Amino acid sequence: MPIDNTPYILYGAPHSLYTGKARCYLRNQGISYIERATTHPDFAARILPQIGRGIIPVLETPDGEVIQDTVDIIDYFEKRGVPYPVYPAGPLQRAVAVIVEYYGGQSMLKHAMHYRWSYREQQEDFLFHAFATGSGAAMAEKIMGRMQSYLPRLGVTEQSVPLIEQSFGELLDILDAHFEQMPYLLGDRPSIGDYGMIGSLFAHLGRDPVPAQIMKLRAPRVFRWVERMTAPGLDVVEYGERAAAFWPDDAVPPSLEPLLEHIAGEIFPELTDKLAFMDEWVQREQPGDGEPVTEKPQQRQLGMVETHFLGAPIEVGVEPYLLFLLQRAADALAEATPADVQRVDEYLQRFNLAAAVPRGLGYGVARRNNIEVWSLK
Repeated sequence: MPIDNTPYILYGAPHSLYTGKARCYLRNQGISYIERATTHPDFAARILPQIGRGIIPVLETPDGEVIQDTVDIIDYFEKRGVPYPVYPAGPLQRAVAVIVEYYGGQSMLKHAMHYRWSYREQQEDFLFHAFATGSGAAMAEKIMGRMQSYLPRLGVTEQSVPLIEQSFGELLDILDAHFEQMPYLLGDRPSIGDYGMIGSLFAHLGRDPVPAQIMKLRAPRVFRWVERMTAPGLDVVEYGERAAAFWPDDAVPPSLEPLLEHIAGEIFPELTDKLAFMDEWVQREQPGDGEPVTEKPQQRQLGMVETHFLGAPIEVGVEPYLLFLLQRAADALAEATPADVQRVDEYLQRFNLAAAVPRGLGYGVARRNNIEVWSLK
């Protein structure tokens, strides 16, 4: 079914990480939309009752369908055909893109939330303006305090903060060198990996004053990529006329490989520990197929797990949603030939990323009626 030219409605906020991901996709693909704040009366009257929890972004289609979550929003349009499809056809590029998406949207919450809230005093006026614009002045202070209180559950502690800042600087250096070669992560059009990274690198790290200044001074090409991702179409003027294609032959650009090494060094052992916690939980609780992953829709986490970030001890929440994200890489391999599976496995093992593609669990996480549910296999 083709995309309707009637404007879609995107409920979100300018400073929202995941709204930024969805907004960039709509702009890059040339999809007509109207953005509304959650203070719009329709959000409380019509949208909240359908999604069952206060969460953004939410897309309302011209025919009244309501879609929450950036993956579901993007997949809705991908199925209808867009100018620049974001899922590479090759199993290696698709697996890598999904892993990068996970890193940008989940692991980089440490970086995003640290720079927003640990530097709150220096950014107070900017942040208050953002939250008051989206939620009203009366609610802004309350929401800001609640957001700041999440830091420990994300692994932002006194011990981890220096490592998070070191990581951010290294990430900027890696990406700046890569974007000297090409406009997007996997070549000359954005992949799902780009959209995973843009959420953190735009809404928090490329927009909030403290990290944005670091980015501009240390990695101007990364800041330019942020501009490119938030522009209509493909804003690639400095690269000349090139085909809007991924890197050829289902290969990964050599300039991107330092990013894979960086990711592997940060997501483990946290990801392994979270998956182990989830596996123990499922074996103990024996949830039914289609059963919500938590008792209440607004509750995202099963519990807390002790782990490490770059050697620093942290205790973080375990969200089944992470499995929903990463199992899409496993799904791509399930459709590949044995030779391709071996090729992908060998490549991921080179960068210690094989464990980021969870397989053989006997269960997964799906989304039905805009909430996460267990999917038994």
